[in-house]
Amino acid sequence: MHPTRKDFPQGFVFGAATAAYQIEGHRFGGAGPTHWDSFAKGPGNVVRAEDGATACDHYHRYEADLDLLREGGFDAYRFSTSWARVMPDGRTVNPEGLDFYDRLVDAVLERGLKPFQTLYHWELPSALADRGGWANRDTALAFADFSETISARIGDRVASTATINEPWCVAWLSHYLGHHAPGLRDIRAAARAMHHILLAHGLAVERLRGMGREELGIVLNFERAMPATEAPADAAAADIQDQIYNRWFLEAIAHGRYPEGALAGLAPHMPEGWQEDMALISQPLDWLGVNYYTRAMMQAAPDQPWPSVTAVEGPLPKTQMGWEIHPEGLHHFLLRARDALGAVPVYVTENGMARADTLEDGAVKDPERTAFIFDHLDAMRRAIADGVDLRGFFYWSLLDNYEWAFGYEKRFGLVHVDFETQARTPKSSFHALCAALAR
Repeated sequence: MHPTRKDFPQGFVFGAATAAYQIEGHRFGGAGPTHWDSFAKGPGNVVRAEDGATACDHYHRYEADLDLLREGGFDAYRFSTSWARVMPDGRTVNPEGLDFYDRLVDAVLERGLKPFQTLYHWELPSALADRGGWANRDTALAFADFSETISARIGDRVASTATINEPWCVAWLSHYLGHHAPGLRDIRAAARAMHHILLAHGLAVERLRGMGREELGIVLNFERAMPATEAPADAAAADIQDQIYNRWFLEAIAHGRYPEGALAGLAPHMPEGWQEDMALISQPLDWLGVNYYTRAMMQAAPDQPWPSVTAVEGPLPKTQMGWEIHPEGLHHFLLRARDALGAVPVYVTENGMARADTLEDGAVKDPERTAFIFDHLDAMRRAIADGVDLRGFFYWSLLDNYEWAFGYEKRFGLVHVDFETQARTPKSSFHALCAALAR
């Protein structure tokens, strides 16, 4: 039997998540250019060089999209507020941008949904990217100003605010591996971004606390690193991957420190005086967001630069992204969050799967996604039984959308989007989840 709403604690929040650049249509409403716009123009960076200029046109269609959540019996909508829409050059306010988020939050509330805001989901204004982006400490200071500006407009009506979405992606994936904007492969830039993105979080929390805001948190992404073989070298590879991907951010937030193995490689490249920021980074939070999708099988790669690791294909069934389906990893990280943060409540802020969905006879049948959702809900239920104060779950994503370097090719949505016509078609997984919420 699939889990239903009754299998979760009273008040448990069920929602769906989106992100501004991925759905809104960045060419509308006076938004400024972002480093994703220029990254997409580089050869081979993004599938078909696609960008978020139109995306799902949520900028004009948000009311109908929110109607889907209301009609489906969801409780909440997790969205992000684009820095480049609110401040096109990273500093100067765009009234149209503030007005849009004003209308959006009001529309969420009018439908009886709770608005869960994320301040930053990767659309850095190009003007700040020109000055070094997240490798520059000044970007963290500018982010605090943005946080105050948008919160002054909508912060009195949102149910909660997350500062940063997935700092590992903002920093390591984008500045060392080069897969996301700005597309660097530079350990010095990566080390600085790994620290400055957390500094931005700390500065924003400080600023919002000063405004009297409550329910402040951060969203970390976790990926379980497991050794590809029983060889000690592969166990060490999995450990250093875990330190860089997972522990760097969780331990900074929870304990004001960075793990020793990761720091050994990054310390020579860290900004001067970084230690003085750790108290600000580790100030108390009201909740933690856990994003979880998959695991990685790690192998030692001594012929490669530090950290000298590589991922190899694992044996489990995979999503359209090539990611292994491993619900046990979600249970693992929910317990890790409990152990690190104690009584701090947790939300699963993203969990979902990409699938090569097709629209046939006016419907999309995606039984694999339905199974994925309920298997992960079972993992959440087990974590609650193990003492995790889990308060809610947001499926990623409400809509098929712009999936960053994969363009419009990978479909994560509960709702199918025809990007030619913008027609929305709820998938069979949407109907299955809604039926579970109604019971």
